[in-house]
Amino acid sequence: MTQSGIHASAIVEPGAQIDPTATVGPFCIIGPDVVIEAGVTLKSHVVVTGDTVIGRDTVVFPFAAIGEIPQDKKYDGEQSKLRVGARNSIREHVTMNGGTKGGGGVTQIGDDGLFMAGCHIAHDARVGNNVIVVNSAAVAGHCVLEDDVIIGGLSGIHQFVRIGRGAIVGAVTMVTNDVIPYGLVQAPRGELDGLNLVGLKRRGVARSDITALRAAFQMLAQGEGTFHDRAERLGGETESAYVREIVDFVLGDSDRSFLTPS
Repeated sequence: MTQSGIHASAIVEPGAQIDPTATVGPFCIIGPDVVIEAGVTLKSHVVVTGDTVIGRDTVVFPFAAIGEIPQDKKYDGEQSKLRVGARNSIREHVTMNGGTKGGGGVTQIGDDGLFMAGCHIAHDARVGNNVIVVNSAAVAGHCVLEDDVIIGGLSGIHQFVRIGRGAIVGAVTMVTNDVIPYGLVQAPRGELDGLNLVGLKRRGVARSDITALRAAFQMLAQGEGTFHDRAERLGGETESAYVREIVDFVLGDSDRSFLTPS
């Protein structure tokens, strides 16, 4: 391990693996089981500890605490891992905790995410690629955030909640149930209020697929039977891959119920 990119005031404990192309700024603390991959930048005053890997070209801003033990009273000192993917931006005062035995032992962060100042990613969460978690939002233990999800500022995601790909949660929203892919959630006690049409259009989704998604949402909102029944019926009728994604999400395993269209 070369010391050329490590500031003299940083503390790097024996055993830490730091790629020669990484930069460790002033007053950072790096634990003995940490792996820092190529091109990573730790700005200053960053703490990285535990069995933690920081993926290549990720930038971590001052006062972030990455890889600390879970905030879970059931945690009993078992092995706890955090895996952060590539090209993430982890802003000031962000906290990301390792996993617990009850959740598989690993907290997993994908690639190309933006985690804004003061947000929290709890134990055993699984966060996909291109996810944005805005300032002071909190993602509780065992949550799943699929690719392209946006969580608004000051929002809270209840433990075990799944949020499907491309969904958006508005600011100051408490989400206590699963959110379908491409859903739009807002209001203080999160309500499924439509589709994330802006996000779909920005990603260049074809008009025919957006039309199919709109029709599917109406069927889920107003069709006969339970929400699960409507999803099953929708699965037998659709030819859209986007609608099929919603159907598969609803029919998949979950520890929570769903936010349903109002």
